[in-house]
Amino acid sequence: MKKIVMIGTQFGTMGGISSVVNVYRAAGLFEKFDIRYIATHGDGSAAGKLRIAALALAAYLKLLLLSRIALLHIHVSSRASFWRKLPFFALATLWRVPTILHIHSGAFDQFYARQGWLGQRLIRWTLDRATRVIVLSHSWRDWVGTVSANRHVVALYNPVAVPAWSAAQDPAVAADILMLGRLGRPKGTYDLLEAWQLARQAVPSVTLSLGGDGEREQVAQWAAAHQFGDHVRLLGWVTGDNKEHYFQSASIYALPSYSEGLPMSVLEAMARGLPVISTPVGGIPEAISHGVEGYLVAPGDVPALASHLAQLLAEPALRQRMGEAGRRKVQAVFSTEVILPRLESIYRELGCEPPQA
Repeated sequence: MKKIVMIGTQFGTMGGISSVVNVYRAAGLFEKFDIRYIATHGDGSAAGKLRIAALALAAYLKLLLLSRIALLHIHVSSRASFWRKLPFFALATLWRVPTILHIHSGAFDQFYARQGWLGQRLIRWTLDRATRVIVLSHSWRDWVGTVSANRHVVALYNPVAVPAWSAAQDPAVAADILMLGRLGRPKGTYDLLEAWQLARQAVPSVTLSLGGDGEREQVAQWAAAHQFGDHVRLLGWVTGDNKEHYFQSASIYALPSYSEGLPMSVLEAMARGLPVISTPVGGIPEAISHGVEGYLVAPGDVPALASHLAQLLAEPALRQRMGEAGRRKVQAVFSTEVILPRLESIYRELGCEPPQA
């Protein structure tokens, strides 16, 4: 029997693609449509990554040769992620297998712009020939339209599971600002550190928790140089119960990124009733309306970021109101109950139905 083959990173890998795929799994999509998942990437050494990619290509070729693939759904970011998955797409095109190219990168436009003539041509060729292109927001759909003639580009938001409502902390207590993601300038980590330092002048007790990989050593050195000690906590990459604990302990979620697709962490924070301060890049403005579910500040605008942090820290009723608005927004627009039926309808449009029990 033919299957949908989904290609992406290993389930436990750090990053947005694995977060999205794990939501699919938890919601039962793999069982409903009999999806075969092939991981082409994982965390670890270069040799380990090469081995994962080689094994993935071998497994994929076997399925192609046996005519077992009804549809190829590729989750792709930019840079190495795109080039690593291009052979899978090219082979599917050669075998006339329908394809979904699902772009997650928040910097795909920059990736495209940095390529030479041949690189850009290969990217356009891929976008043009995909049976469907899925992007994470309407703004990204508009961008694809500037470089590709494909008229089957679909804006499909990332899905998020909405947990049962819990009171979490006392809204009158400003405990912690939380950020999750790859630490470094692209995510606005240093802007947040500077803004948090300014906001502490009004609320000295507030702490900053940073979860993620990336420039952990540099951030630790910054905190040590400013003698902040335990006021800045580096959590490492957090998942599962640990992530839930930090969401429950936080008062504000902040992600002042310079580029994004549609960050899962923002949707997860909103689903847990946290007000969010972020930037109007990628799909974020489609999740957060300024002054409703949180605030949007221009990337790099440290004074505005600090001002909104201080305001939310000082006004528990405002935090609670924005957090509740964010949770309602997620339930209505971004929940698995809303998003997954749209993905399933795309599968059906491309000839894939759930197997009969």
